[in-house]
Amino acid sequence: MRIAFVGLPLAAWLLRADGHEIVWAGICRKEAIGTRRLTRALGRENVAMVPDLARVADAVRAKAPDLVVSWFWTRKVPASFRAIAPLGAIGVHPSLLPRHRGPDPYFWAIDAGDAVTGVTAHVLDDQYDTGAILARRELPIDPTWNAWTLAKRLDRPSLALLRDTVRAYAQGAPPPPIAQDEALATEAPQPDDEELELRWTEDAARIARRVRAASPWPGAFTAIGDVDLTLTEVRVASARPAVLKALEPGEAIVRDDGVAMVRARDGVVELLRGRALEDDDERDLDAAGLAALITRAK
Repeated sequence: MRIAFVGLPLAAWLLRADGHEIVWAGICRKEAIGTRRLTRALGRENVAMVPDLARVADAVRAKAPDLVVSWFWTRKVPASFRAIAPLGAIGVHPSLLPRHRGPDPYFWAIDAGDAVTGVTAHVLDDQYDTGAILARRELPIDPTWNAWTLAKRLDRPSLALLRDTVRAYAQGAPPPPIAQDEALATEAPQPDDEELELRWTEDAARIARRVRAASPWPGAFTAIGDVDLTLTEVRVASARPAVLKALEPGEAIVRDDGVAMVRARDGVVELLRGRALEDDDERDLDAAGLAALITRAK
């Protein structure tokens, strides 16, 4: 199988190891791991850094690819480039499409409280993540994972599904495409400040999910008194009724064991790790550091 590839070099290397010929590779970002090695293997003329795919479509078509393959290409693949190969263009998205279409499905899967996510091989289309589904694989979400952990856990099944799907094309038996059900579609844009700001009038479990979903970067943020914090690890905790009665949502205290906790609507949340802005520089804080900062602010 002759492949025109776009995305991160790791997938191109694995497809090459499977016996496919990578006739051209467009790399999605500068200094991506494996780029130099891939360039040596394919020749400098067959590797491009962050190319304009519409501009290079004719030149890549001349290399006679059978299939266009995308893995973590972060821009739209234009129709003119998708048309350069007779078998079309495919990719893998790290969610169970049509749920969580967009650039940050990790945040939204955790924030929504999904018990299961996965990866989807699909046909590339004019809009992001809307093409017909070719195959899917599921992955249960561990309730301790943050967004970075989830992303790493999905890498291996994503690559395995990509390789299996390309192999099916090479064998002349591609998976039958199934149109996505638009009634089930949800969007997964990059979260903005509206989604990243914590609201202590919400349930403690909801707040903890938001922190996990935004960790480790950019983190969920809040103001406690005059202290602006970015939180990257918290834990729902129990508290005595007297403590709950004494606090309003958003108010913080430091327990006798030196851990800070904040009142939510239905309970308390322990602050375990985060960052604070001091003198225009963000400083990492553990539980003790967060507690000390809140104590000084009182």
